[in-house]
Amino acid sequence: MSTMEAAVYAHPAPPQIEGANFLNLIIVDDERAIRDVCKEVAQTLGFNTFVADSAEHAYRLLDPQGIDVVLLDLKLPGAGGIEALHQIKARRPDAVVIVVTGYGTVHSAVQAMKNGAYDYVTKPFSMDELRLLLDRVANHLKLKTENRILREKIKSKQGFGSIVGRAPEMERLYRIIAKAAHSSHPVLVLGESGTGKEMVARSIHFSGPFRDKPFIPVDCGSLVPTLIESELFGYVKGAFTGAMQSKDGLLAIAEGGTVFLDEIGEMPVDLQAKLLRAIQEKEIRPVGSTKRIPINVRILAATNRDLEQAVAQGTFRRDLYFRLNVLTLRIPPLRERRQDIPLLAAYFLERMGRNSNQERELSDEALKIMLAYDWPGNVRELENCLERACALSTGPVIQIADLPSSIHGVGPAPSNGESSSKIVPMAELEKQTILSTITQLNGDKLLAARLLGIGKTTLYRKLKEYASQE
Repeated sequence: MSTMEAAVYAHPAPPQIEGANFLNLIIVDDERAIRDVCKEVAQTLGFNTFVADSAEHAYRLLDPQGIDVVLLDLKLPGAGGIEALHQIKARRPDAVVIVVTGYGTVHSAVQAMKNGAYDYVTKPFSMDELRLLLDRVANHLKLKTENRILREKIKSKQGFGSIVGRAPEMERLYRIIAKAAHSSHPVLVLGESGTGKEMVARSIHFSGPFRDKPFIPVDCGSLVPTLIESELFGYVKGAFTGAMQSKDGLLAIAEGGTVFLDEIGEMPVDLQAKLLRAIQEKEIRPVGSTKRIPINVRILAATNRDLEQAVAQGTFRRDLYFRLNVLTLRIPPLRERRQDIPLLAAYFLERMGRNSNQERELSDEALKIMLAYDWPGNVRELENCLERACALSTGPVIQIADLPSSIHGVGPAPSNGESSSKIVPMAELEKQTILSTITQLNGDKLLAARLLGIGKTTLYRKLKEYASQE
């Protein structure tokens, strides 16, 4: 028995790698002893293993066997190793090729990697070295497959709530979501109000490896500062008036899971410092306590504010911004993906039809009006628009008259001889729509926010901005 063969039998067979099951591997080497040893190692790891003593032999096995991984010796009789690599990648572009090279010819391996090889191993190599390399390849292929399946699931909206869209901007978003789902880094989700930031955060959590752990959303814009602190970090009995018993914070309750901090831009600066410390040190100190509690939680945050501008203005900590901004997702507003409006409308109408046992569809005229509208409230406004239209419609077809006046109305008549064709800035149109809706509803701001498809916090902030402009 050779030294290399003895190395295999000197150790008990390790458990099979879950990711290697159903993966086909071919060993291409003209030395039988090496083929046999490598085959033994690969089979103990769960690979379906084939052998070839030449490049020509390997070519004949590639397609019929559906080879996923190739262990390729660069010193083959006949065709050179680089030429064999080109042929293999041409026939099986997705195959992972590991090249085997002799000591002192590492430059050949580097050249092979520039031509598409995944990695290389140098002879003589230990069985543990080969085992670790094949383990890494199996996990790489498993993750690649999971990402592909995940992207298809998200694109087809099955199992991911209301994420719907096939616009190029959404396709890019799906790819980033698929990558972020398998990471433990913080993610910052950017987007206007109503674009679906929480839905994206849920997709990241529930399509990742910790989907069975808690997902806890926190609306930083709707809670008073003291309440945010006690909610996130918890408190001990007697910490403040009314604290009759201790309470665990959400960062501790979500152990192993995800805390989603919505509207993170609204968090007071002093609490930002405590959050930063919790993320960096992976521990929290409940209000009124002197003890620190270790935490293991992933942070996802979202905002519709320009955080870089907030940093420049001193209302958001620069260090926290960089800590949260490891991965960034930008959700496009609905006006930037108008081609998705018919798809979204069909999805919402189908869901509403299931709840009411009455199918409805849009008339061509109503759809044209919706395609021309800019949707300042984005997807949430679109959903509320259709919900209201279904409530007002007297038949199965939604007509223009069933849509809110803010969508199909011409708007305020021009005054002072202004032309009706004057271009109005988007911010001004948004302001007119918000103020007009509140006027129509006799000052009911909560109902206005609901019908416009924006959060009440956003509405109050915009009203404050309009007041400061006067």
